[in-house]
Amino acid sequence: MTQMLAPDLLLPATGNAKISLAAQQGKKIVVYFYPKDNTPGCTTEGVDFARLHPEFEAAGAVIFGVSRDSVKSHEGFKCKYTFPFELLSDEDEKLCTAFDVIKLKNMYGKQVRGIVRSSFVFDTTGKLVQEWRGVKVDGHAQEVLEYVKSL
Repeated sequence: MTQMLAPDLLLPATGNAKISLAAQQGKKIVVYFYPKDNTPGCTTEGVDFARLHPEFEAAGAVIFGVSRDSVKSHEGFKCKYTFPFELLSDEDEKLCTAFDVIKLKNMYGKQVRGIVRSSFVFDTTGKLVQEWRGVKVDGHAQEVLEYVKSL
């Protein structure tokens, strides 16, 4: 795993916010990248992180979901499922590129560029300490929580 620090990129987010991961130092940071708002896997993943949110908070962690969807799309998605954390809009793929989560994927026999479902944990100094790539949704949020609690 590369020695990476939380990127200092300012992204538009839900709640009319602009969020930089680097500005979150002092907290553990969980960043999960997902392909698209309101799709079955992405909804399940968001709901799982939301359900466990109080435990993440108790462990001193903040959660951010990231996709290439617009803030408007994120607001609807967040509201529909009452996510207690912000969703960051990365329409220009700057954060996705920094984390190397955009890959060519096969969809209905065609090659398309898309986000590979991935999660990252940064410690309180802003240093990347754990990453999961090509995530399967079932049980993933719980696995991330267990890791965060171990820090």
